Amino acid sequence: MNSYNIQLDWDDEAEVWMATSEDIPGLILEDKSADKLIQRVLLAAQEIIELNGVEKRQDFYFHCNRHERVAVA
Repeated sequence: MNSYNIQLDWDDEAEVWMATSEDIPGLILEDKSADKLIQRVLLAAQEIIELNGVEKRQDFYFHCNRHERVAVA
C-alpha cells in the first residue's frame, strides 16, 4: 500500500483534535483546529518517518471522528 492512514479524534475534555497513526509509530500531535493539525502532521510525519526508518509512501489519508450530543426539546 502506498499510503499512510492518520486518525484524527476529537477530545471533548481537552477540546483538541488528536492525530495518531499505526503506520507512523510515534506520531502523536494535537491542535484545536483539524485543518492546522493536518498541516502539522504533514510536516512532522516526514521527520518521524525518516528517524524511524518507516517505509516511504506517497499518500496520506486522514480519518476524522467527532461526536456531538444535542439536547432535543
